[in-house]
Order: sequence, then C-alpha cells, then structure tokens
Amino acid sequence: MSPIQFAAVAFACIMASAICGALIRSRLPEHHVSGDSKDVIKLSIALVATMSALVLALLFASTRTSFERSSSLVSRMTADITELDRVLRSYGPEAQPVRDALRAEIQPIIDSIWREQAIARGVKSDDTRAPEEEVLFMLQEMRPTNDRQRALHARALQVSADLAQTQLALFAQPMDSISNTFLIVLIIWLMFIFGIFSLSAPPNPTLFVVIAMCIVSASAAFYLILELGLPFGGLMQLSSDPLRNALR
Repeated sequence: MSPIQFAAVAFACIMASAICGALIRSRLPEHHVSGDSKDVIKLSIALVATMSALVLALLFASTRTSFERSSSLVSRMTADITELDRVLRSYGPEAQPVRDALRAEIQPIIDSIWREQAIARGVKSDDTRAPEEEVLFMLQEMRPTNDRQRALHARALQVSADLAQTQLALFAQPMDSISNTFLIVLIIWLMFIFGIFSLSAPPNPTLFVVIAMCIVSASAAFYLILELGLPFGGLMQLSSDPLRNALR
C-alpha cells in the first residue's frame, strides 16, 4: 500500500469514528457526558492523546533520520566517484579506459538504487554482478611504473572500495522499516481520540470543520512518515541528479 493510500485509509477510519461518536452523543443521557463523567473522559483522552503525540513524534524523527542517512550516503557516493575520476586523471593516459568504464557504470549504479524509476523505464536488473565490479577489476589489473603512479593506484583502490561499501550500506538498510501493526495501533488510538471529541459536545458545523481539519492533519502525518521511509521512491524521493552529473 502506497503512503497516499494508507493516509486515505487512516482518514476514512478516523472520520468514521468521529461520525459514530456524534451519533452516539445524540442517544446518550446528558449525565453520561457531564459532571464527574466528563472529567474522567477528559483525563482519559489526555492520556491517549499524549501517547499518540509521542509515538508520532518518534516515528517522524526515526524516518527523518533514516532519510537523511540515505541522502548522506548518496552524497558520499557522488564524492567518491568524483575523487576516483580525478585520481585516475592524475594517474595518466594509462587510466583512461578505467575512467571511461567508470562513466559507463554510473547509470547502472543509479538504476540499482532508484529501482522504481529503472523498472518504469523497462530496465532489467542484473543480479550476477555489482555495477562497480568492472571498474574494480580494471583497477586491480593496472600496473603502476613509478612511485607517483603507485600512490595514486593505492588511493584509487581505496576510493573504489569505499564506493562499494557505501553502495552496500544503501542496499542493507530496509526501504520500509515501519511496522504496519505499529501504525494500525496508532490509528486505533486516533479513532478513540476523535470519537471521544465528537462525543463530548453536541454536533454543530464549527465542531465538524475543526475535527475534519484535525483528522486531515493526522492523516497527513502518516503520509509524511511513510514517504520519508521511502527515500528512493514516492513523491519525496532523493534526486539522482547529483550522482548522474558527478563526472560532467
């Protein structure tokens, strides 16, 4: 289920709970929602609302941290590719085939990370080899002839290894690490909260508009959390342009 679909389901469930609360309010005796009963209801709803707010804040902070980490890894890959090309340029004309191979492998690297875009273009993934393996093999086969080339060759191997580790780190982190059960429980809490809101006062247009706007805001929070959990897909995905333009 996409983030926008999940947010729409959350909105429908919470809105249905609010409507049910308003319908139940019209059938309840007045003393059930006034006096001491009203005070107990306020305390109960305050407890659940506080827990819900804390959970939403923690979820947002967690997914935001993961999103920023992915962005940092992409920036690191871009820097590694740029540095590797500069080291090979300093190495001399002997390294030109490796530089050409490095440029040719940028698009496969992008396709291996932004898989949804690659699938949309009809690109078939090749799981038999990593996109950077050819460059690494070519580097290992190079034979430096002087101290300067040996130093540059060692640096190129190190940068190439760092590039491979960064790409593995991107593959290792889950694309959607948020538990659906966790989100469902949070939706149930919000249904309880807004149902009690509708139950606590007689229905009127102002109350309906305010509650509807609050439900939209809560659903938008679910959307933002799920979108941040998909750094390489969805509407808020990281751009591949810095990596694509690294050697231009």
